[in-house]
Amino acid sequence: MSTKLATVLMVPSMAFLVLAGVQTSALVGRTTALNDFSRQVGIGRQITAVVQQLQQERDRSAGELGALRRGGDRATAATDLKPLQTATDRAIVDLRRAAEPLADADASWRVAFSEALEAYDQVVDIRPAIPPAVLSSETILSNYHRAVGAMIDLLAEPTPGQDQPALNDAVLRYVQLARVKELSSRVRAQLYAAARAGGYGTEDRVLLADLRAQQLTALGAFRVAATSDQIRRYDETTVTPTFLTAVQLEERSLPAGDASPAVLPAEQWWAASQQRQELLRQLEVGVLDDAVRQADDASSGQLRATLLVVGGVVAVLLVALLISLLVGRSVARSMRLLRSQALRIAQVELPDALDRLKTVTGGVPAIEVAPAVVRSLDEIGELAEAFVAVHRSAVSVAVEQALMRRNVNAMFVNLARRSQVLVERQLELLDDLEREESDPDQLENLFKLDHLAARMRRNDESLLVLAGTDSTRRWNRPIGLGAVLLAAAAEIEQYQRVRIESVADVYVVGHAVGELVHLLAELLENATAFSRPDTVVVVTARVEATTSLIEIVDRGLGMSPAALGEANAVLASPPAADVAAVERMGLFVVSHLAARLGLRVWLDGGEHGLVARLALPAELLATTVPVELDPPASARMLATSAARGVARSPGITLEAGAPGPGIGARDMPVAGRPPGVAVPRQARPVPVRAEDVLAPAAARGDGGGWWSRQGPSAPAAPAPAVPPAIPVTAGTNERGLPVRVPMAQLSAVTRLAQPMSAPNRADPDPEAVGGMLSRLYSGVRRAEAEDTTEIPVPPSGGHDEGGRRQ
Repeated sequence: MSTKLATVLMVPSMAFLVLAGVQTSALVGRTTALNDFSRQVGIGRQITAVVQQLQQERDRSAGELGALRRGGDRATAATDLKPLQTATDRAIVDLRRAAEPLADADASWRVAFSEALEAYDQVVDIRPAIPPAVLSSETILSNYHRAVGAMIDLLAEPTPGQDQPALNDAVLRYVQLARVKELSSRVRAQLYAAARAGGYGTEDRVLLADLRAQQLTALGAFRVAATSDQIRRYDETTVTPTFLTAVQLEERSLPAGDASPAVLPAEQWWAASQQRQELLRQLEVGVLDDAVRQADDASSGQLRATLLVVGGVVAVLLVALLISLLVGRSVARSMRLLRSQALRIAQVELPDALDRLKTVTGGVPAIEVAPAVVRSLDEIGELAEAFVAVHRSAVSVAVEQALMRRNVNAMFVNLARRSQVLVERQLELLDDLEREESDPDQLENLFKLDHLAARMRRNDESLLVLAGTDSTRRWNRPIGLGAVLLAAAAEIEQYQRVRIESVADVYVVGHAVGELVHLLAELLENATAFSRPDTVVVVTARVEATTSLIEIVDRGLGMSPAALGEANAVLASPPAADVAAVERMGLFVVSHLAARLGLRVWLDGGEHGLVARLALPAELLATTVPVELDPPASARMLATSAARGVARSPGITLEAGAPGPGIGARDMPVAGRPPGVAVPRQARPVPVRAEDVLAPAAARGDGGGWWSRQGPSAPAAPAPAVPPAIPVTAGTNERGLPVRVPMAQLSAVTRLAQPMSAPNRADPDPEAVGGMLSRLYSGVRRAEAEDTTEIPVPPSGGHDEGGRRQ
């Protein structure tokens, strides 16, 4: 986006910059040309100085050559010319120094400058030929004429361009005046040579006439190009006495009719003509200064205009770039904020909201949707509002899904609890039938029904796990790991195939026993269901560091590596409840129970089947061995529980050498009969329930009851007889509530007045107490499941659903 914005913003800027660059380049080129023109015009001062010195040297040399033809002294001629030649050399040196900055000037000016220097070099070369007069005067003076002409051509070389006519006229004015002055100098040289020679030559008259005609032409051209002020100054100069004296002497040399022109006095003519040349020189300097000033003004003005244009272009460009940068930063910032909000919504807020809604157990919480971070009124602001609208819609859909999921979970819980109530009542009825049944075959069938009902209860608990609800079976004291494994084996159908070997002597905290038994039962059910009936499932438990590792090994079909990886992924990260979870409910229940207990479960490929491993963390292991409690007041429930623990245990075996509690280790009453009454021995193994396994273990001190991590407490001292704080109950009514026994408190007190015999000490039966509480909770759940607020009163002498009379 930044690149696109930069492209959109930079393309017009670059186009403007190109156009401005072309315009600026033209302005800079024009400024450079005017600057070169100004310097070239400025160097005209040195050029005119060289011309002045060359004219002086040439005119004096012409006179000396005329004198030498009359037999003049050569040494005197050389002495008289030496100062003039030295002055000319100094002027050339000044010109060279002034021309150094123009080394990079235009080619035409550099060519003209080179030609002027070459012509001067020829003058230097011809100087030694003047005193001996070995060459003709025309040959010697022609070199001077050529050098002066090259200097005047160099003076006329500066060109400001076609669009600067005023500057062209300025150059033309001082060039025309320089030509006028040059022609006047050549007339002076001819007249001075004739004066020193004593007469005119045959060609002198023609040459003088031609020079005067050229002078008049050049003067006319100067007047045409010169300004009125320059013409006025020229006119003022020509009327000065010194200028008029030279003019008068020159007029005397003009031919009159057939008479020969007069030969002027040499010294008088030189002095008068020298003054006239100085006046012309002053006038030339003035006109040149005007041209230099005009060129400097034009160059400075062009430079100012160029700087203003360049400054304006740069300012406009900077403002445009600044505006583009601000707009681009604003758009880019809005896009970054929008992108950050979109990513935050997609990666943080929406997943967090979904997780909160997935894990909600009560009412659906209110999910706040953050407003749009971009609140502009342009398209980006509208896009931000669209993102927020999408977020709100997604949250609304998630809330609806959470409400629907909560309703489904509520249905699961309601159905599971209703089914649990029925199963509990069925188990109670089976307990009553088992107590009154003496036929072994019929009792075996009742035990099978009992076991099926226990498995149905486990399915109900699995539904509660699907709905995210805790199990209703709880133990308050630590239970031995061996008893937990036996209880888990008692929960499955093919419990006869389970072999428990080398169980570590550790204890599991009471609050985790019920769910751990459920988890192990699911793993054992899977191991027995997917292995051959003639094989056994071996269970081992050992302690490694601070954890206890349980391994369940079967010789079944096993799983492919892909299926094994998928199953381990489900076990590591419990998925949400869906149709797939119901189809594979065992794996789903194991993963959620493991996450709830904080333990790790994984599957490995075994040698001939599958190995399920379960690592119990130190938090689930008890640090002390539970102490034995005093026996409860109800010996009837203890007898019943003990009878169930003995009668139902033969199908489960604990291998020799396995520490921990077992089943059938005590000689306890069976089927409700008092101790000492013979119990028919079962010929075949019968099913058992988890509480049947855990109850005898708890009765022997392996678990059950209230338990504290601070260790066992000291035995309490006998207290005076007081009525029981908790009323003695006699079962429950049709609502599942306990029925009080009249006079129970009084009988408990008066019983102490009778002679006391040493009571037979019996181990407590936490399962019996848990069964009573379970029946109490069953009544509460039945009351919660009812959709009426009226409390039905059963008719007197009626029967409850279990068949018991009230």
